[in-house]
Amino acid sequence: MVNLNDDHRLAKLIKSLRDKDKIKILFVCLGNICRSPAAEGVMKAVVESAGDSGRFEIDSAGTGNYHIGDLPDRRMRIHAQRRGYNLTHICRQVRPSDFEEFDLIVAMDASNRRNLQLVAPTPEAEEKIIMMADFADLATKYDHIPDPYYEGAEGFELVLDLLESACDNLYQQLKKY
Repeated sequence: MVNLNDDHRLAKLIKSLRDKDKIKILFVCLGNICRSPAAEGVMKAVVESAGDSGRFEIDSAGTGNYHIGDLPDRRMRIHAQRRGYNLTHICRQVRPSDFEEFDLIVAMDASNRRNLQLVAPTPEAEEKIIMMADFADLATKYDHIPDPYYEGAEGFELVLDLLESACDNLYQQLKKY
């Protein structure tokens, strides 16, 4: 997990959100069918279990337009359901207006970050892009959240493990006073 004392840009961004009445987070992967809708579902569960869901608006999107209008991947929905997450998100593509609407744009890997940087309408908007793996304390082997699409069951379980860790740690950072 990233040490906010070492990453001043990220620390400044996180600290700037702590006093907001409503924090808006957008999770982003390539197709918006595996990692980002799972992150959305996990983060919603984290803030709900903390009794803080009214303070957060959480959504997800993809940098690609492959699955617009679809539900998340069936395999991800099954693995998430086993952990108590109901992934009902309808897939959509990232829009430039998302950078105005959301406080944090959370990329699952470096390719997603590069694609988001191309969509960001201004340098200030680009500053909202952060990496999900920066918050996963289980990510000693990973500097990204791996795409499970071509993996077996273990790939989906790994992604959920990483997302549970990262979402909990992100929430803990956002609620610190």
